[in-house]
Amino acid sequence: MLNQLPRPHAPGTWAFFLDIDGTLIELVDRPDAVRTDPAIVQLLAGLRAATGGAVALISGRPVAVIDSLFAPLRLPVAGLHGIERRDALGKLHAHSFAAKPLRWAAGHLAASASQHAGLIFEDKGLALALHYRQAPQLEEVARGIAAAVAKELGEGFELMRGKMVIEIKPGGRDKGAAIEDFLREAPFLGRTPVFVGDDLTDEYGFSMVNRLGGHSFKVGAGKTAARWRLADSVEVRAWLTRCAEDMRSDGGVA
Repeated sequence: MLNQLPRPHAPGTWAFFLDIDGTLIELVDRPDAVRTDPAIVQLLAGLRAATGGAVALISGRPVAVIDSLFAPLRLPVAGLHGIERRDALGKLHAHSFAAKPLRWAAGHLAASASQHAGLIFEDKGLALALHYRQAPQLEEVARGIAAAVAKELGEGFELMRGKMVIEIKPGGRDKGAAIEDFLREAPFLGRTPVFVGDDLTDEYGFSMVNRLGGHSFKVGAGKTAARWRLADSVEVRAWLTRCAEDMRSDGGVA
């Protein structure tokens, strides 16, 4: 399977954009229970070196949390689906929006989640999430709660569905837009974009990369706009390792 997937022809040709949960690392029941290991950090550091820095993490997590997961490595990163983004020079860009209504929404969602065992509220600061992975039977409950809150927030905010989670976030930003922003800047500028993700929220990135003539990879099963598929995070890491080896040896394959 891996041998049939595209890999870079040479260093300096591809720019890698990588989702985290469900892609680089396995999904877990609670977002605060995720852990990384030195092997993942080493893999990403090697990929960054092989590409000359053209590797960025694209996630629904806040930038600060991403940095803590992959410390001491600090990569270019888009957090909260692009609401915040740190470029290759280390400059942080943040999407502006009215924060006060979101604080009201956080209190309401936290109170609602506390009434349902297995429903987990996650306050990301600039975005809010209800997780029902521990209680799949509460999917409709979670959607109803989030939809009611989003309706009260009104224009400027939107619902975003993911795997066993529904989020409320400021509108106007997504993973595809974040990838496009990176591609306007060095060292990503002029390269073929490659995006690997697993969730509904990653479809924005797949569509953007497809439009730009890049390579989109869906991790796991399910309908997708992605052009390629990887089975799980283990296969993702194996494929990325091969890509880095190809570029280091300057003998990549099509």
